[in-house]
Amino acid sequence: MTIIAISPTGNLTLEQDLLAHLGLRQGQKIDVEKLPNGELKIHAVSAVPQGSIENLIGMHKGAAIKSLSIDEMNEIIAEKWAN
Repeated sequence: MTIIAISPTGNLTLEQDLLAHLGLRQGQKIDVEKLPNGELKIHAVSAVPQGSIENLIGMHKGAAIKSLSIDEMNEIIAEKWAN
């Protein structure tokens, strides 16, 4: 059993092993369900975005796209690989 302290502002911080058990990463959300006898049920909210295909198709409309040559791509890859 893991004991979690409540901060003065009412926040809870879950330990890394609990986050891993829930399959959570930073920025994800959890759903909390109130159960009888003062218990809570916690589970990860699906990370799959919800929406329509129409939203997906138009999400980059008007964005500037720069084409790169194979040599430019290879240079970028080599530079990033070196770091």
